[in-house]
Amino acid sequence: MDSRLTGAKRFLPRRLALGAAALSLIAAGVFGQVALADDANTTGLAVTATEVTVGQLHSATGTMAISETGSIQAERLAIDQINASGGILGRQIKVVQEDGASDWPTFAEKAKKLLVGDKVAAVFGCWTSASRKAVLPVFEKENGLLYYPTFYEGLEQSKNVIYTGQEATQQILASLDWIAKTKGAKTFYLIGSDYIWPRTSMKIARKHIENVLHGTVVGEDYYPLGNTQFGSLINKVKLKKPDVVFAAVVGGSNVAFYKQLKAAGVDSTKQTLLTLSVTEDELLGIGGENMKGFFASMKYFQSLDNPNNKAFVDSFKAKYGKDSVMGDVTQAAYLGPWLWKAAVEKAGSFDVDKVVAASPGIELKTAPEGYVKIHENHHLWSKTRIGEVQADGQFKVIYESELIEPNPFPKGYQ
Repeated sequence: MDSRLTGAKRFLPRRLALGAAALSLIAAGVFGQVALADDANTTGLAVTATEVTVGQLHSATGTMAISETGSIQAERLAIDQINASGGILGRQIKVVQEDGASDWPTFAEKAKKLLVGDKVAAVFGCWTSASRKAVLPVFEKENGLLYYPTFYEGLEQSKNVIYTGQEATQQILASLDWIAKTKGAKTFYLIGSDYIWPRTSMKIARKHIENVLHGTVVGEDYYPLGNTQFGSLINKVKLKKPDVVFAAVVGGSNVAFYKQLKAAGVDSTKQTLLTLSVTEDELLGIGGENMKGFFASMKYFQSLDNPNNKAFVDSFKAKYGKDSVMGDVTQAAYLGPWLWKAAVEKAGSFDVDKVVAASPGIELKTAPEGYVKIHENHHLWSKTRIGEVQADGQFKVIYESELIEPNPFPKGYQ
């Protein structure tokens, strides 16, 4: 995965830059008139007459790098395209990148450095809920603005965060409803990595399974981040024979988990499995052949067939190589700079309070997933999709919902 980072410093080829500029201008048309550069309030932020500085804060190293590298790349692609189209309020975007190194205290330290030391106008970053929870007090104290791209457990809303991934009602509840209806599932085995997101997600899932679906949880296990030994877990799954394994294993642990499942003879012909955490990025390491026939619940898959996504995939591959892939969080990360651009231009200012006030109602009709809109609760209207893993490492979309209004605090699940 690390080799894919080398492309981050390459400039767009001329033809790609011109195409990106055209795409950017189309997107800009959605958002209305751009304010004059002189009208922007830059008090206290790293903004000059020609440049505005933003931060990137992801894990470029450690167990989460397998998942977060795509976010780094997608955010850079969006920023390059925005710069090629003329920037924001007449300014080019400059990026200060920091590595959270898959360590939550490091994320908090780097967040403070970006906000207090670098005085960035916005930060695009984090992946795990643990990293987000670690930086949240810093963003709220320093009044920074974070664009967070990962599907997560919900139960949070902050003035200082725009959540561009799904929350629980859009991913967990919707996918459980689908698997119960289409597969007649009644018994579930819950599996996750051992930190906030998987544990809270499975708490929500258990309530839904027992109280709404009237099913039974026959097992529930968690393993440390980076764990690579799943033999005893696989034996318990084979013994319990659940209708569905509901999985939220993250990062590099996914590679070991799914390869060991396959080696133990547990494949889609014998076991239904629905994951909340495997995207095309993780499948690069796992290998599609080791997960073929299993299901994932996401709002985006690279295989989506629409003009917006074709332009995104073509641009991404042109920048990072023909073999690169795009997953759900990669796409949600790509939305961050575009949504920030729209809010800044609507506000006519880089001032965080003004950008936050301008954000609800912002819509992006050029999103690769099709369409998104920022809700008053700072989450996005989006669709639930179910993808079936293919041997080539892609997903076949077999279910797509209508747009779902985000509800980070669903009644009865807190």
